[in-house]
Amino acid sequence: MASELTYRRHEMEQPEAESYYPKPIKPWFVAIRPIRYMLREQRLVFVLVGIAIATLGFTIFSKPSNQPIPYDVDPLPGYGMRSYLPAMQKKASIEYMSRIGSAGGKIPLGLKRKVLRVVVTGGAGFVGSHLVDRLMARGDNVIVVDNFFTGRKENVMHHFNNPNFEMIRHDVVEPILLEVDQIYHLACPASPVHYKFNPVKTIMTNVVGTLNMLGLAKRVGARFLLTSTSEVYGDPLQHPQVETYWGNVNPIGVRSCYDEGKRTAETLAMDYHRGANVEVRIARIFNTYGPRMCIDDGRVVSNFVAQALRKEPLTVYGDGKQTRSFQFVSDLVEGLMRLMEGEHVGPFNLGNPGEFTMLELAKVVQETIDPNAKIEFRPNTEDDPHKRKPDITKAKELLGWEPKVALRQGLPLMVKDFRQRVFGDQKQESSTTSSSTE
Repeated sequence: MASELTYRRHEMEQPEAESYYPKPIKPWFVAIRPIRYMLREQRLVFVLVGIAIATLGFTIFSKPSNQPIPYDVDPLPGYGMRSYLPAMQKKASIEYMSRIGSAGGKIPLGLKRKVLRVVVTGGAGFVGSHLVDRLMARGDNVIVVDNFFTGRKENVMHHFNNPNFEMIRHDVVEPILLEVDQIYHLACPASPVHYKFNPVKTIMTNVVGTLNMLGLAKRVGARFLLTSTSEVYGDPLQHPQVETYWGNVNPIGVRSCYDEGKRTAETLAMDYHRGANVEVRIARIFNTYGPRMCIDDGRVVSNFVAQALRKEPLTVYGDGKQTRSFQFVSDLVEGLMRLMEGEHVGPFNLGNPGEFTMLELAKVVQETIDPNAKIEFRPNTEDDPHKRKPDITKAKELLGWEPKVALRQGLPLMVKDFRQRVFGDQKQESSTTSSSTE
């Protein structure tokens, strides 16, 4: 049998190929690679020339400005706040300068103040409209929320064409959704005539309305300022009244819808502050007067001025010896803005410690409008406080605030506004009557 030869080359042992191992790279050679790259093709020369050109350009075009930094400016017009830049330079942090700027000042060195989105409930009312004027002048975006129970569109209509201004007809008893940075909560009738008209609605505004606005502040992280009132002191047994005084209030009286409503609103504000970390500010406002007050709102200053202009007797309730303190509206607005921009919760008394009896006020009105005006005495109203005078030591020390406008200075400004409205309304009524009879 012939032998069979099978060729199995793949089964033959193959000699091992010589393995290739590259030369190890020396560490010093890796370190000089960037240097060798820079030295090739004169790259280093081009880099040095570029640095020289850039230095020359900065030297030529970055000359210091010859304009001096303004220091004698008035960030809060009409309130005597001058020469504020030197004080700012002592605390030259951006946060500090931003806070000063948000209170109405100008930011130096090209730093721009953040434009705030601010809602003012009750912004078409007497105090609210003056606050809106200041916020608009500061350059903020302002949203007025008002149901026009006591507010008037005429108070804010001069802002209607401003793109930074919005108005919403809304009752704060119902929730509202907004994106804002600050909330000034002023919504509530503040005169006895108005808050006694519907006492249940008044206390709902104070409680449910405040609850809704605090909820909004919590949701969007806004700072919340509550305008409370000196009525939380009731008929005080302490004189003058300090913020630590708890008051002497009749919880079932005819004024309790307002007095106790505001006390509850303060409670809600502090509970949201402690429990939900809402930034809260509380202002207790004392008697305020000025242009845009409701003419027949039952408050003593507006009553006296309207009666004197109409040649009616000035009605003094009781013996006229009960006292009040009167602040001009611009002073109050200044205090509210300082409180909102400050770091203190409060409560703070905001009022003029100058104390007048009702008879003294009547005589001032006589001197201002009509020396021949008569005074008529009537029985006193229920739960009318006998004395009311704020202690503003806390506001002076922590806010640097105190009223500037004396009664005899501010009253003529209010009289001018009332005269235009009273006699303007009379002319309008007479023209309407004559046209209807023709």
